[in-house]
Amino acid sequence: MGRTVYVNGEFVPEEAARISVFDRGFLFADGIYEVTAVLEGRLIDFPGHLRRMHRSLGELDMPAPVGDAALESLHRELVARNGLEEGLVYLQITRGAADRDFAWPAEPEPSLVMFTQARGLENSLAGREGIRVISVPDIRWGRRDIKTVQLLAPSMCKMMARRAGKDDAWMIEDGLVTEGTSNNAWIVTGDGALVTRDLSNAILHGITRAAVLAYAREAQMRVEERAFSLDEAKAAAEAFVTAASSFVTPVVEIDGIAIGSGKPGPVTRRLREIYLSESRRQAI
Repeated sequence: MGRTVYVNGEFVPEEAARISVFDRGFLFADGIYEVTAVLEGRLIDFPGHLRRMHRSLGELDMPAPVGDAALESLHRELVARNGLEEGLVYLQITRGAADRDFAWPAEPEPSLVMFTQARGLENSLAGREGIRVISVPDIRWGRRDIKTVQLLAPSMCKMMARRAGKDDAWMIEDGLVTEGTSNNAWIVTGDGALVTRDLSNAILHGITRAAVLAYAREAQMRVEERAFSLDEAKAAAEAFVTAASSFVTPVVEIDGIAIGSGKPGPVTRRLREIYLSESRRQAI
């Protein structure tokens, strides 16, 4: 039996799911998405994902297909119908179907698609042992702060890493790290400061990033929101990434250079513990 998915008002088997060939998400990548983690059948950081969804929609002048209460209900229903205990709920909103034209319709009828992915998150191998990354040029468009479905560039960068026998790529612009292909990048300096890139159009405004920043400050850790160079990252005491699909994941190697001891460091391990504990406490 396949999954139950949601498509424009209906819960259907994934094999029966259909979307128009004229959908602007398919033709123009004219759409946004969110991914919410699920632990023990409960949604993690869901209010934050809703806020970012509305920001992305607003930046693209795109209406929401349903209200927030309905979206929460749909998430819960999908989790229940698929018996999802641990994994992800994917939500995608596009401007909907219209005859192909670069100019979008004045009154679009947006499409809403949702599905689940069962995945081990808490005890993943990457979370325990860390990942190895390579650096690649950042070839994406200039509005990376909008969580759009146009993901071909980061997909290409991810494949560069896989072909190099590594796990992921950190994207570089003007000698500075922007972010990973699907995560925000962090380092821990030799004197113990947490550093992650400050918010701008250059990076995605990560929900997990924001949560980790808040938890780190509550724990009296020193935090610096600023750009950092690839060279600084390679010389760091620790490095890690944050994302809804991987929480806090150690980075143990960049471009073949071991970071710190070459194993997950104590600061990263502690932040992962704090994030998991707080996420469980606040899950809905």
